[in-house]
Amino acid sequence: MASFNPKDISTGQLHGYLLSAVAPRPIAFASTMDAEGKPNLSPFSFFNVFSANPPILIFSPARRVRDNTIKHTLENVEATKEVVINVVNYDIVQQMSLSSTEYAKDVNEFEKAGLTTLASDIVKPFRVAESPVQFECKVNEIIHLGTEGGAGNLVICEVVKFHISDDVLDDKAVIIQEKLDLVARAGGSYYSRAKKGFFEIPKPISTLGIGVDIMPSQVRNSMVLTGNDLGMLGNVEALPKEDDINEFINNVSERYPNIKNMAHHEKHKIARNYLSYGDVDSAWKLLLS
Repeated sequence: MASFNPKDISTGQLHGYLLSAVAPRPIAFASTMDAEGKPNLSPFSFFNVFSANPPILIFSPARRVRDNTIKHTLENVEATKEVVINVVNYDIVQQMSLSSTEYAKDVNEFEKAGLTTLASDIVKPFRVAESPVQFECKVNEIIHLGTEGGAGNLVICEVVKFHISDDVLDDKAVIIQEKLDLVARAGGSYYSRAKKGFFEIPKPISTLGIGVDIMPSQVRNSMVLTGNDLGMLGNVEALPKEDDINEFINNVSERYPNIKNMAHHEKHKIARNYLSYGDVDSAWKLLLS
């Protein structure tokens, strides 16, 4: 058995071991606002429930290991003492992943991820309309665990109101776990779907994905493409160039002889098939043809 003293290995290596060994972890999809009322949305997997009376949730936006900077979420909860914690189910996991991109402070991650803002009843931060359970919270306390990269910051949240989609409740108002279909985080690129097990999602590109908000309207408003599809499509640095699109169309024209005159919804169905294999580049070339 391999044994380690935390002080003898790098913070990055220790971080990787912790994330892989303590898994899967529930995800707090935290919606906040800054002092000026600008929204922010980001996921955190250092998260759990710790009390029912009072109802307490705790999540930890850790200091970045690579440069010891702090996240906008932490800045916001320190300034406003409010947060909405939305749960993450499989239907929004790709959009959640896209929202974790380190966009600039004035960028609205709701728009980038193609998620819908829903006004809260008590606190100011928005809820994620697509999330099946949303907890409006007041921040009771923030405990800083250190000042170096990788140090956690425990945000102790008291639930003041919560909302559950009718779609995941039975006739006695009890949550049906299978319908909730939660997703949890593990190490590396691994996630765990509660009712199916592990799967992988590539981490958002460091050069910043284009996001859903600047996609062509026929793609963004597709009746075929799902939120997860849009999340995958948004995680590219730039759209393919016209020459590359034309070359792709010529290469697949034998397989799809009517591709140049194909209706949008037909192209979107084929694009979904490419996305199911993780081929985002081909999906985009088809969608833009």
